[in-house]
Amino acid sequence: MSSTTAISLIAPLVYITVLVGTLAVFSSLYRKRKANKAASLKPWFGPHYARDVYLTLLHQENTKVPDTILKAALLRRATEDIRRIIALRQAKGSLQQLLQKGSISDDLWTRFTVAEAEIEEELRDVVLEANAFKEGWGNTIFQTANEMANAQRIRDRTDEVTKQAEAERKWWDEKRKRAQRELLGEVNSDEDGVLVESAAKKQAKIGA
Repeated sequence: MSSTTAISLIAPLVYITVLVGTLAVFSSLYRKRKANKAASLKPWFGPHYARDVYLTLLHQENTKVPDTILKAALLRRATEDIRRIIALRQAKGSLQQLLQKGSISDDLWTRFTVAEAEIEEELRDVVLEANAFKEGWGNTIFQTANEMANAQRIRDRTDEVTKQAEAERKWWDEKRKRAQRELLGEVNSDEDGVLVESAAKKQAKIGA
C-alpha cells in the first residue's frame, strides 16, 4: 500500500475522530451549562416544608420518634406532593401553547421542566419511604393523600364561600340601612313641607 493510499484512508478516520470528539465535548459543555443555568433559576415552587418536617423527624438522633408520627408526617408530605402535581398539570397545557407562540421565555419553561423532574423524584422517594414502613403502602399512600387534599380543598372552598356570604350580607345590611335613612329623610321632608304650607295658609287668612 502506497503512502498516498494510506493517507487517503487515514485522513477521513482522523476527521471523523476529531468531529466526534468535538461534538462530545460540545455536548458535555452544553449539558453542564444548561444544568448550571437550571440550578440558578428560581424554583417553580417554594420550600417543601412537609418534606423537611418528615426528614427532620426521621433523622432525630436524641429521641426515637414513634412510627405513628412519622407515618402522619409522610402522609402530609404526600398530600403536599399531590397539590403540586395538580398545579403542574393545570399549568402545563397553557405553558406549552404560550411557548409555541413565543409568549414566554425559555427560562420559564426550564423552571417548569425542572419542577416536573423534581416532583417525579419526590414521588419515587415517598413510595420507597412508605414501603419501608409497610410493604405495599407505597401503592396506596397517594390515593389517601389525594383524598386528604380533596377534603382540604373543600374546606378551603367552604371557608371562602362563608367569608364571601358574610361580606355580601354586610353589604346588603348597609344598603338597607342607607335606604331606610333616605326614606325617613324624604318622609321628614314631606312632613316639614306640609307644616310650612299649613302655616302659610293660616298667615294668608289672618292677612285677609
